Amino acid sequence: MSASHPHHDADHDHDHHHEEHAHHGHHHGRVNHDRAFAIGIALNLGFVAIEAYYGWQIDSLALLADAGHNLSDVAGLVLAWGGALAGRLRPDARHTYGWQRASLLAAFVNSLLLLVAMGALALEAVQRLGSPLQPAGITMMVVAGVGILINTATALLFMRGSHGDLNIRSAFLHMAGDALVSAGVVVAGALALKFSWAWIDPVVSLLIAAVIVYSTWDLFRQSLHLLFDGVPDAVNLHEVHALLRGLPGVVRVHDLHVWAMGSAQVALTAHLVMPEGGADDAFLKHATDELHEHFDIDHVTLQAVREPFSEGCGPVAH
Repeated sequence: MSASHPHHDADHDHDHHHEEHAHHGHHHGRVNHDRAFAIGIALNLGFVAIEAYYGWQIDSLALLADAGHNLSDVAGLVLAWGGALAGRLRPDARHTYGWQRASLLAAFVNSLLLLVAMGALALEAVQRLGSPLQPAGITMMVVAGVGILINTATALLFMRGSHGDLNIRSAFLHMAGDALVSAGVVVAGALALKFSWAWIDPVVSLLIAAVIVYSTWDLFRQSLHLLFDGVPDAVNLHEVHALLRGLPGVVRVHDLHVWAMGSAQVALTAHLVMPEGGADDAFLKHATDELHEHFDIDHVTLQAVREPFSEGCGPVAH
């Protein structure tokens, strides 16, 4: 005797799902995010060209490093957009979940790209400390000031979706990080101008790299965790087990699995041992609603049996 979430079929019944859970970030703002990606990529590409040119002209490591970092973020935005677009492809007979995991992969590669870029920046800064050059403070401040405006504006475009979607969060973090980098460059320019400190350029570059690595590490860890079917941070598996075990008629729960289908949707499967039966549509709907209400789990598949005929492989089974 088995039963499943009524709209967890091969085509996921997207329209019904949209009506029932329309408040999800997964459905919200698709058009706005497309526009955000397009605007963000165009603005940042233009800024990279300006920043690289002036960084080369005045031989400022901070400006050149920021241009390189911005270029990596353009690649990151392209990745995130590709992941978001792939995640919308409808499921088919070969990919029954569609391509939702593409957004997780994009978030992972995005964070990895940023960590590598910051490592390269730190290495260059350490080498430059040995023979610092006097940067042109005014040019640094003007160019980086433009960067603060562009990066802050782009970050704001992604702010709305940055809480419920790991992929959009990666884009938001990148842009917010860029604004911070640019602010650091302005400070370095001001100090170089006022005190003629040649060493301030590589030192600020190191500090910026440290801050961005610190803020990116959690995104890297979380996206890697979810790629390997880890339980999302927002879900406590023992609390999920307790909720299912507390349902009327359930004496045991086993083979409980919770994983992220993509960067914004969570799935669950479980076996419920119910000796007296009772797993009718009303029971299943109640269980599904409870899981959605308490844990934001959208795709639920429950198998109810009077007597267990297989041992589950889940971590909690009592």
